[in-house]
Amino acid sequence: MEKLFVYGTLKKPEIQKSVFGRIAESSSEVLLDFTRSKIKINNNKYPIILPKKGRYVKGLFFLVSSKELNLIDDYETNSYRRQKVFLKSGKSAWVYMK
Repeated sequence: MEKLFVYGTLKKPEIQKSVFGRIAESSSEVLLDFTRSKIKINNNKYPIILPKKGRYVKGLFFLVSSKELNLIDDYETNSYRRQKVFLKSGKSAWVYMK
């Protein structure tokens, strides 16, 4: 299973169900030294995170299969890149960022 940290639309159960077919069992997590911002995609604004020392982003942590992660890659488009990060708890996880 792959570990994932989400902070935007993928926190919503209906989006999870639509993208990878189920609602993930999740726990609250914090990503340190990042801040939330917005990115414009097709005239709509979506959340994005950017490195910012001393700031933090609250989100959810959950497990997905490799197949589900590929579906999420498609959902996130090439406007985001997937990168491995360490959360405040010490867990490592994938996150989508600018």
